[in-house]
Amino acid sequence: MDDGRAPSRQWEPSTDARAETDEWRRTLTAGGAVQRDAESRLYMLLLRVAQAEVRRRSPSLRFSGPELDDIAHQAAADAVIGVLRRLHEFRGESRFTTWAYAFAVFEVSSKVGRHYWQHPAVSLDAAGWDRLPDRLGISPEEAGIADDLLTALRTAIETVLTRRQREVLLAAVVQGIPLDALAVARKTTRGALYKTLFDARRKLRVYLVTNQYLDDDGKEAT
Repeated sequence: MDDGRAPSRQWEPSTDARAETDEWRRTLTAGGAVQRDAESRLYMLLLRVAQAEVRRRSPSLRFSGPELDDIAHQAAADAVIGVLRRLHEFRGESRFTTWAYAFAVFEVSSKVGRHYWQHPAVSLDAAGWDRLPDRLGISPEEAGIADDLLTALRTAIETVLTRRQREVLLAAVVQGIPLDALAVARKTTRGALYKTLFDARRKLRVYLVTNQYLDDDGKEAT
């Protein structure tokens, strides 16, 4: 029965897109110099994607310059390997390059997350701590006792939270590490990380209310 809605349209490849896909399939499986040349061209394409992705993420990261450039190159190289490994799975439901670009974005996320967890001891700067109340959903009015509140938050983070909650909270809330990167690095899901953050925020608010740093307004941490 017609429900009045327009039928969904599956992406249909153009003649050019089909030719592009066929060319990539042929050259990436040709062997010898032809394949090496195709892999080099694919690497340069994916390197540009990876570099754009690390630039997009750079404002929320605590490292820059050569480290970001190194991540982009590593991501592009591993993305090429991923494309070659899974080339037989490509069904032509998008342009080949669009499909391949996703590998580069994924590898950037993975490497950003691993980089963070390889350097977990980096201390938070004063600006990071100052931003913490707002990122935990504590209103400016509640945060009026800023110095005492920040001291209490530091204590609560160190004593009330589990190690996992503490690491995820500081990474995601203060350092701004993307959740998809954290999920890859910790071999978990975004949903599980959301739950960890929710529980951590709730524990912190309970601690602050119990110790009379905040009024009990009956709300969960947001």
